[in-house]
Amino acid sequence: MAKGKMDFRTVYTVFIFIFLASLDYAVVGLFPPLFSSIAKSLNVHISAMGSVSAVTILFTALSSIVWGYLADKGNRKRLIIMGTLIWSLFLFLTSLSQSYLHLIIFQIFTGLGLGCNSSIGFSVLTDYVPKKYLGTVMSLWGLSQGFGCIAGSIMAPIVSSRLGWRMPFIIISSLGAVFIFMYFFIKEPVKGAAEPELGGIALKSYNYNISLSSVKSILTKKSNFWLMIQGFFLNITLGTLLWLPTLYAAKIEAQGYSEETSLIAASYFYALFQLGGLSSTYFGYLGDRLQKKTLRARALLTGSLIFFIMPFYILVFIIPLNNLTLPDGGSAFSILLSLLGQICLNPWILSVFLLSIFASAVQSANIPNWLALITDVNLPEHRATSFSISNFINGIARSCGNAFMGIALGIVSSFFGEPDNYIVAMATFQLFVIPSVFAYYKVSENSKRDITKMKSILRKRAKNMP
Repeated sequence: MAKGKMDFRTVYTVFIFIFLASLDYAVVGLFPPLFSSIAKSLNVHISAMGSVSAVTILFTALSSIVWGYLADKGNRKRLIIMGTLIWSLFLFLTSLSQSYLHLIIFQIFTGLGLGCNSSIGFSVLTDYVPKKYLGTVMSLWGLSQGFGCIAGSIMAPIVSSRLGWRMPFIIISSLGAVFIFMYFFIKEPVKGAAEPELGGIALKSYNYNISLSSVKSILTKKSNFWLMIQGFFLNITLGTLLWLPTLYAAKIEAQGYSEETSLIAASYFYALFQLGGLSSTYFGYLGDRLQKKTLRARALLTGSLIFFIMPFYILVFIIPLNNLTLPDGGSAFSILLSLLGQICLNPWILSVFLLSIFASAVQSANIPNWLALITDVNLPEHRATSFSISNFINGIARSCGNAFMGIALGIVSSFFGEPDNYIVAMATFQLFVIPSVFAYYKVSENSKRDITKMKSILRKRAKNMP
């Protein structure tokens, strides 16, 4: 692909790994709309449900370090099949949970398998995609993740309202089984194939592999360090956004609608309000263009954009859904049609919709450019591990944000009723965006040096290879 030629299996492989990115986020997206139903079924307080999705996120991130290290060393095709088999099996077992303990245990093992998706997917794509298209393709990868989360959050309440909360988990686990079959036809890329500095050489002779001693150099590289700091603070905020469907449901239920109608409408709200994420492709493309002018551009662009996550989301939380009219007890389709009409005719709903589009749009700038920066500053044999370590830190932060939101909700609920308790708690966590923006500025100060050094190493290697 580095030479601009792609056969069918290469296109098929890139497509599969982009689509694959949606599955682990679909699993995470399943939980928030089902918090209430699962809590009632297993006889636990709803605040305990934040710990379940936090466990999934945490163990997905933790296992991704191991999967990433193995991907930098060995056969990625075999690894992705093994990982998918693990998470598909335990996600199915999640649907059979009879207690809160069962749910936690099965989600731990689900997370251990899910970690393969992002680590191996990132490793494969960065060896196939030329640098000039990297931000754009990574935006599609990030877009797929967002689509998965939205698809999970929409499918969960619609399916569960008819077939119970267990069925959504069975559906996603079945998709995993389908992917196992599809993996047998993917093409294993040659490491370093997308590097222009290695152009014109026999890439199969590129036999540089990661070792445990390499991990220290990854962690001490300043660009990597600040990217990890940036991801940590931003993902604390993003982890709390998993509670958005619950916030919407509380707002709708407070207006007298039934729990079933509130859950379905809240899921539609969540999906519609994330449409700004479609701009991820543009921001990835813009990052690619500006990076050609200065190697600081990608970090400065992204830091400037994500700052606006904070004010936009706080306004989304605060503005009420006044004069909302829904067919209480109606079908999922009739509720959707009603919501679309409300966006056009109700100024309150229109205001929240537009603000949420802006919020999700600036948020979407992060993923493609963050992934491209990880690729730009690291050697080919270090990338999956570097990504996995950073992703682990992101997962810890997302888990903390998710779990702390449940704790904060319990505290705030002593002073505020629903939905004000959700509004106050979620708005407070938006403050973590500020140190994330500062970290991107520090990345911009160091990325030029680290990128230049990486390119220099590859040129020297190319001269010594046949």
